[in-house]
Parts: sequence; structure tokens; C-alpha cells
Amino acid sequence: MISPTVIMRLQQIVGVDNVLHEREDLLVLGYDSTPGIHLPPDVVVYPTTSEAVAAVLEVARENGMPVTPRGSGTGLSGGSVAACGGMVLCLNRMKRILEIDEENLTATVEPGVVTLELFNAVAAKGLFYPPDPGSQKISTLGGNVMEDAGGLRGLKYGVTRDYVMALQCVLPDGQLLRTGGKNVKDVAGYAFKDLLVGSEGTLGIITEITVKLIPPPQAKRTFLAYFNDMRTAGDAVSRIIAAKIIPSTMEIMDQATINCVEDYVKIGLPRKMAGLLLIEVDGHPAMVAEDAEGVRRILQEVKAAEIHVAKDAEEAANLAAARRTALSALARVSPTTLLEDATVPRSRLAETFGEIERLTEKYRLTVGTFGHAGDGNLHPTVLCDERDPDEMSRAHAFYDELYEQVLSWGGTVSGEHGIGMAKKDYLARQIGAGGVAVMRRIKNAFDPQGRLNRGKIFADAVEQDDSHEG
Repeated sequence: MISPTVIMRLQQIVGVDNVLHEREDLLVLGYDSTPGIHLPPDVVVYPTTSEAVAAVLEVARENGMPVTPRGSGTGLSGGSVAACGGMVLCLNRMKRILEIDEENLTATVEPGVVTLELFNAVAAKGLFYPPDPGSQKISTLGGNVMEDAGGLRGLKYGVTRDYVMALQCVLPDGQLLRTGGKNVKDVAGYAFKDLLVGSEGTLGIITEITVKLIPPPQAKRTFLAYFNDMRTAGDAVSRIIAAKIIPSTMEIMDQATINCVEDYVKIGLPRKMAGLLLIEVDGHPAMVAEDAEGVRRILQEVKAAEIHVAKDAEEAANLAAARRTALSALARVSPTTLLEDATVPRSRLAETFGEIERLTEKYRLTVGTFGHAGDGNLHPTVLCDERDPDEMSRAHAFYDELYEQVLSWGGTVSGEHGIGMAKKDYLARQIGAGGVAVMRRIKNAFDPQGRLNRGKIFADAVEQDDSHEG
């Protein structure tokens, strides 16, 4: 429990309406989008300035409270859940777009700005911010930076890290750190900016972000291809990349996901097909025409069951929107959806689908798989019920064996969802004891008391702490 004196101090800093401490409010903020994790904090604080963030961190430090930064809570690895109680520092009321600089092609925002709002604001000025996580309608830029979020356009345009030019953050001791700027070239000193991106809130609290903008593509062409088996779909992806065609989007869904999405959005997806690829090429009109012809040729060569071309921009947008509903559609089917984030070299994609099919049968599970095929980033999703211990045991065994194979192929345990609480053991398996030790030394340099987002990333991190009782 947090003492009334501490609550009053926090209210003096940020205002009464920006401090939550009643049990009902805390219960709601004990979740993110990760199944099976519910750990309410002791208090939730909503700062609206960098100065308030620093002052709130001082109160937490004086009272020995762990601090967990949070945005909209759309994370899929438990990163914004208070693993050790204490304070949740929620930044989604810092939501101003501070500047859109058309001369330098940058935008500067506070961390609570919603991703799609930034996209729309710069699009109104004829500019383009490419990162587009599936949760773009609600996820915040601060959360995107902390998780290094990807998205449907990641194949061609990259991930959040590729667009962050500058960050302002408050360190655990209250110091303000500015790193990077609007300069296209800047190699002065350590690359703190790159260290902070993807750090999952364990090193500092981001309070301002400057991102790079680019001109939008002049033309687009969108394909929807259906397949009689998933291996052929995976083979099509590998061949398209090998032909040196880099689509802006190359998304994949298996039959289970197709059926769930069709139940949800009812746009006429064929239920009997084993899988589909949603492929978009964009850029200069002449290059789009050439790439589109190459994609069509390869789809015909691998004997795709059906090949469709979106007739206009509206149909293309509807197809992309349907893909974005995949997780929501799957979540409607069962009480629990366990979603993972396995990523392999693209040449291993077809084999990975074969492995998922084998393990699905071995562990007697219902699995829907979708993801960013062009990145080799797949989201095999087990539809299960956490009230059934046997089924949950089989689900975890499924992922354990799948990740062993993924790592043996040179893959990674996370392409975009981060490590958080859910994948600490998997990370240790991937980077080894030496890698974990180096990461811990970096963590200790920034946060020697280990208070910031405690219980995340490191497999041996303390999971409970009672020192925050005030």
C-alpha cells in the first residue's frame, strides 16, 4: 500500500485527477494485451510535463517504489505491467504534436501521441511516417519507441528505430538526457538514442520524440493471392525476395486465421483456402508496374490457387484493414489467445510453417498463424483456455519446441513485441549468459537501484519487492 502522505505529494505534483489509487482503478491498469498477466500497481500517475516526470521519479526514489512506464497498454509481452507493484507512470496524457518541420522533414511529439494520429497529421501536409503497428489506432509513439514497434510496412520501410532522430528522456535519478537531433548525420559520442529505442522502459522515461518523415509513394498496387498449402505461400515469399522485389507489404494468414477474420469482418475471404498473401508494391509508377508484373509472374510460377488485384485504393485499404484485425478475430474464438513473435530468415519461412503444422498436431492444439511474411516475422497464436492446466502446459511446450527450432535456424525470439515478462527465458537462451551480463551492466549504469520497469527482460530479475510499502 502507498501511504496517504505519498499520494498527497503526487497529487501536488500532477493534480488530483492525475493520480489513481483506488482498487477498482488499479485493477484495470494491471493488464496489457498479454494473456495470463494481471498485476495491479499500488498507484498510477499521469504526468503532463518532463518536469513532472522528474518530480514523480524523485518521490518514487525517496519511497523505494519501482516505476513502470506505460502508454496505451497494447503491448504483447507484459512490458507495461507492474511486475513488482509500486507506481505505473502513464504517459498517454502527454499527447501533443509539438512540431511538423516541413523543411527538415521531421516531426516532434510527446510520447502519448497515438501512432495513427501522427500518420494522419503528416499526411495532411503531403508527408509520410511509415511505421504502422497493428495497434496503430491506439498505440502511442512512446510505446512504439520503447518496443521498437514494426508493422505491415516494415519489409520495405523498416521499423520505428529507423525513423527516430532524437529523444528526450528523464533518467531514473531525475536527470534530463537529450540525444540526437534533426541532423541527418551525427556520430558525436555514444549512440544513446539507439540504446534507448527498444529498451522497454528499463533505462529512462521518454518525454519527447523527433522522427524522420519521407515523401509518400506516388503509386501502389495490391495483390491478394490464395494458396492450397502454406508451404507454397512461404515459397512464394522467398522467390519474390530472391527476385530482388521488395514489396512495401507482404502479409500472410493461414486457414484458421482466414476463417476467424471472415467471421469478424465478412469481406468474402474464401474459407477453404489453406492460406493467403496480401502483397503491396509502391513507389514510382514505372517501378510499381515492373514490380507488380514480377510479383504476378512468381505467384503464377508457384501455382497460387487464385490471384486478385485490388481494383482501387479503397479496396486495397479494406484488405489491409482486414489483416489488421487478425488478432482481434482470433481472440473472439477462445477464452485465451497465446500470441508469439517468432522470426526466421526468410529462406526458412516455408520450413517454419511446416514446423508449426507438425507441432500443432503433436501437442493437439488449435493454432492460427499470421504475420509479416516478408520479414520472416510470424505470429503463431494458440487458441486455448487458461483455466485448463493441461492445455496450457501443451501450449507452452509447443512454443518451447518451436523456439528451439527457430533459434537453430538463426532466428530470434522477438521480431517486434519485445521481451518484457513473457520471454525473459527465451532471450537468455538466444543471447547466452555473456549477452545477458553485458545488458545487465548497461542497465545498472542507467539505473543502479534497479527501480525502472523492474522484473522485465532479465530472467533472474527480482519478481517481487516489498520495499515500496510506505
